[in-house]
Amino acid sequence: MTLRYLLDTNIISEPLRPVPNANVMTKLIEAKSTVAIASIVWHEVLFGCYRMPDSNRRRAIEVYLQEEVKAKLPILPYTQEAAEWFAQERARLFSIGLTPSYVDGQIAAIAKVNNLILVTRNVSDYANFQDLAIENWFD
Repeated sequence: MTLRYLLDTNIISEPLRPVPNANVMTKLIEAKSTVAIASIVWHEVLFGCYRMPDSNRRRAIEVYLQEEVKAKLPILPYTQEAAEWFAQERARLFSIGLTPSYVDGQIAAIAKVNNLILVTRNVSDYANFQDLAIENWFD
C-alpha cells in the first residue's frame, strides 16, 4: 500500500454527517487504500466524541472511529522531522506577519514530511505553508 493522502478532520468526519457530501464519499471509496490520518486528527475526532453526552449518536460515532478509522487507516505520528519542518515554517510565517494555527501546522507538517497530499475542506487554513500539496474533495 502506497500512501498518497492525509485526511483532515473535516474529511474523516464527513461520513458521520446526516447527508454526507457525495464527492467526498466517492473519493474516500476510490482512495481507501492510499489514505492516512495524522495523530492530531485522531485526537480531534476522539475529543469531539468524548465531549458528547452518552447517547445512541455517540455510540455510533465510537463504533465508526474504532472500526472504520482506527482499524483501517494508518495514524501517522508527529515526529521530530515534522516538528523541525513546522518550526521553520512557523518562524517564516511569523516573520511575514502570519500566525498559523498550531494544530493545523502540525497536520501540515505530518503531510509534508510524509510526502502526502493534505485533503481538507479548509484549504485557506493551509494555503500559506510552503510546498504543501492540498486538495479539496468537497468541490
